[in-house]
Amino acid sequence: MLICLNLRFRQANIINTKCETMIKHVATVLMLSSLFMINALYADEAPELKQDPHINALGFFDIHICNWPQRPNYFKVLFNTEKYQYIDSMSVYTPEDKLLVTLDKTKFKTLKRKYRPDKRIYILDIDVPEFATTGWYKIDVKTKNGKSFQAKDYVIMSRLERVSKMTPSGEDIEVRLPVTLQWKTVPGAYYYRVFVRDAWTDELVYSSNTIEKNAIRIPKNRLETGGYYYWSVNSRDLNGHILLGDFHMGSMSEKAFFNVAD
Repeated sequence: MLICLNLRFRQANIINTKCETMIKHVATVLMLSSLFMINALYADEAPELKQDPHINALGFFDIHICNWPQRPNYFKVLFNTEKYQYIDSMSVYTPEDKLLVTLDKTKFKTLKRKYRPDKRIYILDIDVPEFATTGWYKIDVKTKNGKSFQAKDYVIMSRLERVSKMTPSGEDIEVRLPVTLQWKTVPGAYYYRVFVRDAWTDELVYSSNTIEKNAIRIPKNRLETGGYYYWSVNSRDLNGHILLGDFHMGSMSEKAFFNVAD
């Protein structure tokens, strides 16, 4: 009887956790839908989302607002493509069709993929200008043979708070392996990524996948006894959305330092 009661209790907890997660996601969708409808008061003014507007024949476009330490809020503008050899120019426009920025073809990161063509990722960070407004931001990608391809991303002018109350945190803090990192959840953030670096060399020793919890245990063999490290947390509100792209708002925490005991 006791075993049955324990099993039922655990199942109830699992169901409650799943319900809480579902409620959070539903609330987010409702909020984003409301914000979108405010900017499209009439149905015939709203674009039809029959396919992902971030994708065109050449690649994927994303723009979002970042809240990072020691700098003003900024736009991260991104376009990635396998067909970079055909591209002549990439220009990004505001909802009012005002030129925001032109991506530099000579500055990119290469993403190598096994059994698939390499991708080039063109990324640019620019301070959010005073004239920036909520709405559809557009990229116009022109090819060398004169063709033009557009993609869009919807940006809402709001920002995400940064993670706080990080543990462990302090230059004199000493912890033992294995190390668990914890932080206070950010309102509106449902996903996090954790980065750990060697404080002396600045070498990245660990980066997590996208997680939903506000704690993570660092895997074995990533940290060394006697080592000195710092860590930071990237928060994001979404993880892939047909309207708002890869994610809409992102923030990066301050650095938190710790020592690993010998």
